[in-house]
Amino acid sequence: MSDILTQEVLAQLFTEARTHNGWQDKPVSPELLKQAWDIAKWGPTSANASPLRVVFISGKAAKDRLVEAVSDGNKLKTASAPVTAIIAHDPKFYDQLPKLFPHADARSWFTSSEALANETAFRNGSLQAAYFIIALRSLGLDTGPMSGFDAAEVEKRFLSEKGWKVNFLVNIGYGDPAKLFERLPRLSFDEATLTL
Repeated sequence: MSDILTQEVLAQLFTEARTHNGWQDKPVSPELLKQAWDIAKWGPTSANASPLRVVFISGKAAKDRLVEAVSDGNKLKTASAPVTAIIAHDPKFYDQLPKLFPHADARSWFTSSEALANETAFRNGSLQAAYFIIALRSLGLDTGPMSGFDAAEVEKRFLSEKGWKVNFLVNIGYGDPAKLFERLPRLSFDEATLTL
């Protein structure tokens, strides 16, 4: 685990990867999505809580229902993406802790504090979502993470049966480079960090 990744790999994962808005008409196999999950699930979370939950939307009827719940600026890119992932978290993630963290009674840490459970689910679910995006990129897929949707409507239409809470959406596929915007700048190390 001590080898430095090549510049080519870093480019695919970070420095040249882009947020895509337009998509090639090329399907994404369910096996590839499973492979991305099987990579991303190994990223660390607090007490191995693993609260991320994902709903993959690819069928036309489900995609139409989702598109109705996204903002106007996101409708076309969502409709044309081969897959849209609803990135969610399970507020009752702690029910899995006897399996995921058997070293202690970790479940009681969260059942005794709803605020701590909610904070842990959101923070660690967001962290896992970032791992998942990097895993998708590592397999040659492009992504388009986005806000801009009616959370209550997405939850009612797709998550209510499970009780999961939506965080954001990610369009997944093979991006169309002709539809990319000019690359935007990022903050420098000195602008965004302190060393104390």
